[in-house]
Amino acid sequence: MGVFTADSGHEQVVFCQDKPSGLKAIIAIYSTALGPSLGGTRFYPYESEADAVHDALELSRGMAYKNALAGLDLGGGKAVIWGDPNTIKSEALLRAYGRFVESLAGRYITACDVGTYVADMDIVAKETRYVTGRSVEHGGAGDSSILTAYGVFQGMRAAAEHAWGTPTLRGRRVGVAGVGKVGRYLLQHLTEDGAQIVATDPSPAATEWMRSTFPQVDVVADTDALLASDIDVYAPCAMGGALNDETVGALRAKIVCGAANNQLAHPGVEKVLADRGVLYAPDYVVNAGGVIQVADEIDGFNFDRAKSRASKIFDTTKEILALSDSDGVPPAVAADRLAERRMAECGRLRGILLPAH
Repeated sequence: MGVFTADSGHEQVVFCQDKPSGLKAIIAIYSTALGPSLGGTRFYPYESEADAVHDALELSRGMAYKNALAGLDLGGGKAVIWGDPNTIKSEALLRAYGRFVESLAGRYITACDVGTYVADMDIVAKETRYVTGRSVEHGGAGDSSILTAYGVFQGMRAAAEHAWGTPTLRGRRVGVAGVGKVGRYLLQHLTEDGAQIVATDPSPAATEWMRSTFPQVDVVADTDALLASDIDVYAPCAMGGALNDETVGALRAKIVCGAANNQLAHPGVEKVLADRGVLYAPDYVVNAGGVIQVADEIDGFNFDRAKSRASKIFDTTKEILALSDSDGVPPAVAADRLAERRMAECGRLRGILLPAH
């Protein structure tokens, strides 16, 4: 899908441009059946506008499903800013973006994602009320990566219990691909749980940080080396599309559970994983801790309350894996069914007609 089409199922897609600041952005609202759409802003140097549109459409749909399974009364949306944040990000650009968010009158609430940070959301908030993921100093929740990693760890524990009968990674070898905002917190949880860790990251700074902070971690050169390692769990924590025909073919792990969004590169990968006996914990289920954290800001942030909600990712993951077994479908299909059921039920109550999938 390289262009926006009416059958994508989205309620609204907005193209935003501010020439003085260089802003080019796309805001995609997939569903407001459960409430205003909530999803982060990704700032990334896409090769083409078509690639930017594709990412916005896929990510916003994923947010609708994620928010539904997280038990939030929020729909799904996502925004992408097309460009290199290292070269074009500025206060003027972020404020121009904030004005576009404000123009949607609350149908879309933004937050951080790849390439955007808490400080950026504080700037966006100068122009719009509809922003979360702000700093503690400005009444926000701070770094949402904290509960994202916590939720992934809870999902991983649930998958471990399903596969091996006990909800712990102690003694298991976990391969973590990407130790950025979320991966570094995940390393801490895994270390405390007694896991053996293999990890990789393309950033020399991240690699050096790992070696100094977690000297017990086995740092490997790249994802190919990680996949070839004798690991029990594979945790993709970088960009999407990590699970494709090539990587699944090389995978030696029994479980896939990571923080990256849109891990399945194309439809059918989930079946290939199931056929190979690999247990896949759906990404949008286990990485929902971050959106739970930022959503809590809407009512006045309380970390303990948000963490308690994020801990339920363990139970939701268990439910989905059990449903997968009972229905004879891959976990990704079981998760979709649960999310679609909630959106459809609430959509009918609100008089909203949802697209069929």
